[in-house]
This record gives sequence, C-alpha cells and structure tokens, in this order.
Amino acid sequence: MEWKGRRESDNVEDARNQRTVGGGGGGLGMLSMVGRIFGAKGIVVVAVLGLIGWKLGIVDPSFLLGGGARTVTSGLPVDASPEEQERFQFVKVVLADTEDVWTGEFARIGQKYELPSMKIYRDQVQTGCGGGSAQMGPFYCPADRKVYIDLSFYDELSKTFNSPGDFAQAYVIAHEVGHHVQKLLGASDKVAARQGRPDFNEYSVRLELQADFYAGVWANHSKKYLNEGDIEEAMRAANAIGDDAIQKKTQGRVVPHSFTHGTSEQRMRWFQKGFKSGRIEDGDTFTMSYQSL
Repeated sequence: MEWKGRRESDNVEDARNQRTVGGGGGGLGMLSMVGRIFGAKGIVVVAVLGLIGWKLGIVDPSFLLGGGARTVTSGLPVDASPEEQERFQFVKVVLADTEDVWTGEFARIGQKYELPSMKIYRDQVQTGCGGGSAQMGPFYCPADRKVYIDLSFYDELSKTFNSPGDFAQAYVIAHEVGHHVQKLLGASDKVAARQGRPDFNEYSVRLELQADFYAGVWANHSKKYLNEGDIEEAMRAANAIGDDAIQKKTQGRVVPHSFTHGTSEQRMRWFQKGFKSGRIEDGDTFTMSYQSL
C-alpha cells in the first residue's frame, strides 16, 4: 500500500505516554475465579462477550481494570522506536483516507459524515465505554465515537494470526471505522437494543460482517494506492480472525451458535462484496436470512 507522504488525519490523539493506574482489581479477581472453574476457555468466552457488549456501548467492562482506575500522563515526550513511530504515521494516513472516502459516500446519499477520532495508547486505556486493554485488540467505542488501538497489536496480527503487511493493518482500522459508520446510520443502536434476546449473537454477526463490507468499500475507493498482493493481505487477515478459525485455535472445536463475528469465509466474502461494489447501500446484512449470510 502506498501511504508515505500522504495526508495524515488531525483527529488522532497520541496517548502513548499515559498510564491507567489504581483500581481494586475486582474484575481481575472475577476472571481468576472463572479461570479456576472453567479454565482458559472460560476466560476467552468472558472476554469475547465483554468485547461485543463494549463495542455496542451496552456493557462497561471497566471492572477488568478494577474500580477507581484513573489516567496519569507522564509529561515526558513519547519514547517510541523508529518502527513504532512509522506505524503511528501509517495509522494517521489510513484514518485520513477513511475520512475522505466516507465523507464522499455520505454526501452521495445526501448525508453528512461526522469524523471519528482515534486514540493511540499502550497497555490500558479509559474510554467512554469503560476501561480497555491491548489484549482485546483494536476496538470502536460508540459512546465517545473513537477508535482505540495499541500499535503492538500489529505484532500479534503478524505473528499470531500470520497476517503481515501494511494493507492487513489498514483493513483492521477500516473495519473499526466501519462500526462508526454503523453508529451514524443507526445500525449499531438497533443491534444493541436486542441485548438479551435469543438472536442477539446472530445480529452481532450481521453487524460485524457489515463492518467488513464497509472496509471493502473503503478499499474500493482507495484502489489507486494499492499494490499487487494488498487485497490478499486483507483476505488473509479476515480469514485468520473468523469465529471458526479462532475457536478452533483456542478451544479445539467450532461452536457455530456462539459466533459473534462470522466465519472466515463470511468475513472474506463480505469484504470482497464491498470491494467490488464500492457503494454503501449494497451492504445490507440485516434483511436477508441468517443462513444466506
């Protein structure tokens, strides 16, 4: 992906010199209890369910950090390696790119796109949706309309998920910005309202696949910056983070009724749909039958 020398977004907050301190650790104690009773698989289930509720703005998982957590800024310049600083510039360019794409798409359908912001942090962060940690990966908080990312996630994307490459990294950001698009269009609020219903997981899958579609729409409008193999990088990342792939990796078996993001095949297919279409209105994942997704 050609990104160097291009416009960087002004809506990025560098919080890498901030630390979250304090808290009673009650949530950590709860996770420890879950671990003792159900093992590592139980902790994974709790973390995944907490993340889904967090991204929908209906759960405050700050208990994971303990009560009374607060943010402290060191006051010193950010100490970053050249590699990390390049990643920082990269995500600013990608966010700027999504700003241009979605401003144009919203204008085409007669609406105004409200720009999200992005917060770059390390380890732990306080958000409008509660406390977050790097272990949960990049996420979007609808309460404050921010995308949060610890840049060390890209090491995990490359090593754990075998998805290296700058376009794979850009796809992750575009997916989270897709959740912002859903917030503006009302889709995320409708899914959040279904919390507690038997079909909630199915609607969570619909929401996530639509965010993958929107990432594909962004890629369509960014074709002139793509290099050979970039789309394959995004496909590799989508394949690696499908529910079936993650469940098989973490628990040795696949449990379809517990899916919250969609299978690897679905995630790749909906990204490709968005890439081929380039139109926001072609990504309706909510009116078709669940089996047709």
